[in-house]
Amino acid sequence: MKIFQVVTLISPDGAYGGPVRVAVNQTRALLERGHDVTLVAGATGFGRNMPTSFDGVPVRLFPVQRVLPAGGFAALASPDMRKWLTANLHTADVCHLHLARDLVMLPAALLAGRAKVPFFVQPHGMICPSSKVLARPLDSLWTRPLLRSAQRVFYLTPEEASALKTVARQTLRLEHLRNGVPSSGRSMTTDPFPREVLFLARLHPRKNPLDFVAMAVELHKLFPDVLFRLVGPDEGQGQAVKRAINDAGMGNALAWEGAIAPDAARQRMERSSLYVLPSRDEPFPMSVLEAMSLGKPVVVTESCGLAPTVRESGSGAVSNGTLRSLIDCVKELLATPSLLDAAGRHAAACARMMFGMDGVAEKLEESYGSSVRADATADNAWNS
Repeated sequence: MKIFQVVTLISPDGAYGGPVRVAVNQTRALLERGHDVTLVAGATGFGRNMPTSFDGVPVRLFPVQRVLPAGGFAALASPDMRKWLTANLHTADVCHLHLARDLVMLPAALLAGRAKVPFFVQPHGMICPSSKVLARPLDSLWTRPLLRSAQRVFYLTPEEASALKTVARQTLRLEHLRNGVPSSGRSMTTDPFPREVLFLARLHPRKNPLDFVAMAVELHKLFPDVLFRLVGPDEGQGQAVKRAINDAGMGNALAWEGAIAPDAARQRMERSSLYVLPSRDEPFPMSVLEAMSLGKPVVVTESCGLAPTVRESGSGAVSNGTLRSLIDCVKELLATPSLLDAAGRHAAACARMMFGMDGVAEKLEESYGSSVRADATADNAWNS
């Protein structure tokens, strides 16, 4: 099959986060199974010469522009992408849209519908009931009709499925699809020295980087040889994190390293002993899955979609969302090397058995194939 995967934004610093990792992983897995797949995206940060590959997969990238003074990613648009899709969508068998309420993805989905190409949407928890001013007209004009027209709407959690039905205001062709991670070839955690606790995510209020800093300050008193590191682009809390680190006065024990290229994230994780993501209402964080696949114990909050998996598999610890609980979870793991090591081994086994890309690719092939076969049957019936 010829498949277009489409996502809002690709950049050298990985600012758009998890949806790009999911799109790259799906593209790679489908390519390995013999399909013709291109990842199409808006782009920024590459200069005038856009790359034709990203993290080892073929891409078609187009510049984005901000059409509203505020609104974050939702205010981005890409006229060049729209032109390219208009000219090329008819050549695809299916189009997989990593959908968000933004002016890159919503027009792309509309164009897929107009081209009569079977399209699938995967919102990654980004489409839910919203009180924002622009949400209501966007949902009425674009989001709701597109959700209803999609061949499948892939969801991560029951909560996301419920939210999507609320936005659509009618029954959707919903299908559960897990995120997946490539096999790392590792079966257990390493024991880096000095030990390091890592936060690798956008410095956004929802990710709670300031709780990570406050935790580091408290635990440094008990574990002076442990390093605490934040890695990721500034998404609103960079200055506050810098001030908190300076006020802590911990020297090299606590630092923010800034953003890194997405294809360097796994290598950076390998240097850590423990991965901590104290974010709130995180549907299905790819960074946690990637850490687990590398045999790293993880600490997440109760509102994370992976919390039940982490708890049941023994892959780390789950905090109740308070700073005190976060400190206690990390403290117990650092204070008990045998527990830390066992959690890493469980994390690797869990990622391998539950979140491998083969299962994801098979499910996509099945869903895509059913829509292509249905279209072919309809065409044959019409022509006869």
